[in-house]
Amino acid sequence: MLRRRIGFAPALAFAAAPLALAACSQQPAKPPPPVSPAAEAIGPAQDCLSLAQFSNTRIRDDWTIDFIGGAGNRVWRVTLPNRCSGLKSADSFTYATSLSQLCRNDIVYPLNRVGGGFQRGGGCGLAPFTPVKLAQ
Repeated sequence: MLRRRIGFAPALAFAAAPLALAACSQQPAKPPPPVSPAAEAIGPAQDCLSLAQFSNTRIRDDWTIDFIGGAGNRVWRVTLPNRCSGLKSADSFTYATSLSQLCRNDIVYPLNRVGGGFQRGGGCGLAPFTPVKLAQ
């Protein structure tokens, strides 16, 4: 009869595996904190926004981007379905599209300053664009 001796480290790894898997289980998503400035929806959300409709963006937090059009009189708020870690601290993002519009589920990437250049962060999926009136 052939016997193998399993050392302490492999036995510990097998014992710890269920704990590691439990740590990866899905936790209930935390709701995003209140956004400042607050906004009131003034129309139905739309799946896409033409690139020509906005000229500026404001990153409000790691969950919220305002797309600002014209002279600032049109604003579409996107509340991301998941936190986009580093979005607010980067305060800028990039995207790639072959269309003349951005759509829900397109990916944006926070741009982090590194030395004299930029480094693209992890991708974050967009959500519908809701036309809003910002609180004063």
